[in-house]
Amino acid sequence: MRQWTRGRLSHGDAEQIANELFVALLGSLPARRPDVIEMTISTAGSRARISATGFLPLPVLQIHGPGALIISCLSHSSGVSLDGHGLWAQLRPEVTT
Repeated sequence: MRQWTRGRLSHGDAEQIANELFVALLGSLPARRPDVIEMTISTAGSRARISATGFLPLPVLQIHGPGALIISCLSHSSGVSLDGHGLWAQLRPEVTT
């Protein structure tokens, strides 16, 4: 996941955020692990959005657990997809001084 993201975004936190999104979906209840996790990177101008989506609704722990906290701290904004099957994080350009 990290290598895939590294090849598409140059943001310093993008790899960690993508990994946390992927693990949050993969870490759903063991009996309900998704067969497929769709990862998407979208860009608009200087912004980028990374999303991870499965086919089952996410349990509350995956939406509000430690991974979600890491995602929200590293990203500009983050949330849950409208259908509750995925998570997303939006990044802004890094400021260099």
